Amino acid sequence: PLKPETSTAETKRSKVEIFKEQSNFIRYPLNEEIYTDTPNINEASTQLIKFHGSYQQYNRDERGTRSYSFMLRTKNPGGKVPNQLYLTMDDLADQFGIGTLRLTTRQTFQLHGVLKKDLKTVMSTIIRNMGSTLGACGDLNRNVLAPAAPFMTKEYKFAQETAENIAALLTPQSGFYYDVWVDGEKFMTSEPPEVVKARNDNSHGTNFPDSPEPIYGTQFLPRKFKIAVTVPTDNSVDILTNDIGVVAVFDENGEPQGFNIYVGGGMGRTHRQETTFPRLGEPLGYVPKGDILYAIKAIVATQRDHGRRDDRKYSRMKYLISSWGIEKFRNVVEQYYGKKFEPFHELPEWEFKSYLGWHEQGDGALFCGLHVDNGRIGGKMKKTLREVIEKYNLNVRITPNQNLILCDIRSAWRRPITTVLAQAGLLHPRYVDPLNLTAMACPAFPLCPLAITEAERGIPDILKRVRAVFEKVGLKYSESIVIRVTGCPNGCARPYMAELGLVGDGPNSYQIWLGGTPNQTQLARTFMNKVKVQDLEKVFEPLFYYWKRKRQPKESFGDFTTRMGFEKLHELVDKWEGPVQSPVRYNLKPFADKETYEAMEELAKLQNKSPHQLAMEVIRNFVAAQQNGKSE
Repeated sequence: PLKPETSTAETKRSKVEIFKEQSNFIRYPLNEEIYTDTPNINEASTQLIKFHGSYQQYNRDERGTRSYSFMLRTKNPGGKVPNQLYLTMDDLADQFGIGTLRLTTRQTFQLHGVLKKDLKTVMSTIIRNMGSTLGACGDLNRNVLAPAAPFMTKEYKFAQETAENIAALLTPQSGFYYDVWVDGEKFMTSEPPEVVKARNDNSHGTNFPDSPEPIYGTQFLPRKFKIAVTVPTDNSVDILTNDIGVVAVFDENGEPQGFNIYVGGGMGRTHRQETTFPRLGEPLGYVPKGDILYAIKAIVATQRDHGRRDDRKYSRMKYLISSWGIEKFRNVVEQYYGKKFEPFHELPEWEFKSYLGWHEQGDGALFCGLHVDNGRIGGKMKKTLREVIEKYNLNVRITPNQNLILCDIRSAWRRPITTVLAQAGLLHPRYVDPLNLTAMACPAFPLCPLAITEAERGIPDILKRVRAVFEKVGLKYSESIVIRVTGCPNGCARPYMAELGLVGDGPNSYQIWLGGTPNQTQLARTFMNKVKVQDLEKVFEPLFYYWKRKRQPKESFGDFTTRMGFEKLHELVDKWEGPVQSPVRYNLKPFADKETYEAMEELAKLQNKSPHQLAMEVIRNFVAAQQNGKSE
C-alpha cells in the first residue's frame, strides 16, 4: 500500500507526536523524571507515562498547592485476574494508594493516589506478580475486552483466547516498559507461535522492517485504540463502541469458523463541537479463523498510516472511516491484508448479559458475579473480598460493567461464601435495586483532570431520585432502565449507549442523552443541555410518567423515547405540572394508629415522599434485610 507522505514540512503535527518522536521509544525524559525531587513530572513525561499505564493527577477538591499523585491502570485481557495479582493489587491499594481499588469499564483495575517516589516500587511489584500496566493508556491498543464469564464452553474459551492473542500481537516490543520500571529485566511470557508469526509477517507492507516496534514504529498510533471480542448474542462488552469489534462465528457443533468484524466505534466527543461525535461500529466483513490476527494488523496499520495526527480531537479511527466512508476504508485495509473480506455472517440478536449471581462454569465448579457500585472496592467490602479470595484461592475476573466475578468455587463453599459476602453488603443481585445493576459512572471528581462535574460521587443520589420518581409515577420496583453518568464528554462510562445518559457539561449540570437500548445496540442522542442537578426531576418525571402510560407492551424506555420523537417529548417536559393523582389501590394499611401515621407523614415530607411511599420503602428494606440474613 502507498504510505502517505510524512515529510514534516507540509504536515502540522500535534505536540504529542513530537514528544513520541523524541522519546527513544517512550523512554526519555520519563526515565530521568521519575528520579527528580518534584512531586510531579514534566509535560513530555506526563504524555509518555500513559503508554506505561499511568496518568498524573491532582486532588481537585483541595485549593492551594496541587497535591500530585498517579493513577495506575492494569492490563487484563478479558478481565482475567490471577489470584496472586488480585492479592497484590489489594495490598498496593493500602500501602501506596488511597485504600480503594477501582474496577473499570474495560475490565481492568485502577489504583489511585500513588506518589511519584513510590511509582517504581508499585510498578515493579505489579510486574513481578503476574501483572502489567503496559499499554493500558496511551496511543496504542488498550485492554482487549472479552466476555468475563468463566464458562468452560468451546465458544467462550475461544473468544477469550482470541482476545489474549490480539492483546499479545499488539503489545509494544521495544522493551521501554521494563527498562524504566525493572531496569531492563525481561518478564516476557511465552507467546503462541501464531502470534509471533503474524507480528513478523510483512508480506503486505504492514511493518517497519528494522524497527524495535515492527507494528507501531516511533510514532505508535494517532490515538487510543480499543478492541473487543465476543460470541454471538453476548453483548456484555458493548461491542459496537470499540474501534474494532470481533465476533467469533461457530458451526452447529460449537467449532469456530471465523469472525465478523465491526470497525469505527468510539465514544469520545467535545462539547459544542458538532464535528466530534460518538459513533457505532459498522460491518467491515468476515474473515476465516486463521486470518484474524492478519486482519486486525491490517486495520491497525491503516489507522496508523492514515489517521489524523494534527489534531487529537479527530485522531480516533472513527473519524477516518467517517471521512472516507466504509468502502474506501475496506479497500485500503484489504491492501494491507492481502485478501478481500468475505460478507458478514448472519447473527442472532444481541443481549446484555451481566453474569451476576451464581452460575455453573461447566466443569463442576461455580462462579459468582458480584455487583460493585461503580466498581469501587473499599472499606468492609474490600476486606471481605480479600479474605474470601485468599482463603479459597480463587481467581477473579472483572466485567465491562465494573463488576467482579469470583471463579472456580466448589459447591460446598457456596453457602459460607454467600453468608460472608452478604454481611459485607455484597448481596445476591435480587436484593440490589435493579437500577443499580446496570448503572455505570466514571470516577470524575476529585482526581480526574478532565471532570467538569460529579459522576461516581453523584450517581448514588441520582439513582435514589430516579427510583423515587418511578414510585411517584407508579412504575414498579422491578422496572429498570440503563443509566450511565460521566463527568465529561469523553464518555468513559459509555453514556451515549444508555437509555438515559447524563454527561457533565458544567458545574453541577448535565447534558441529557436519551434513546440507547437495553442491549447496547443503538446510539443515544442529545435531548437537553445544561440541566442543573437539582432540576433533574423536572425532566425525569414527565418522561417516566408518559413512558408508563403510553408505552407499547414490553417497550423499553430507550425505544419509547425514540418512537415518541424528541419534539413531542420536549413539549411534554415543557407543559409538565405533575402526575394526575389516582386513588391508591393498595390495600396494605400499615398505620393502625393515628400517632404512627402522623409521625410517618412528618418524616415523609422531609424526604419529599408520600407516607405510603416511605412505608413501602421501609417494609421492602426490612424484608430484604431479613431474607439476606437467611438466604443461602
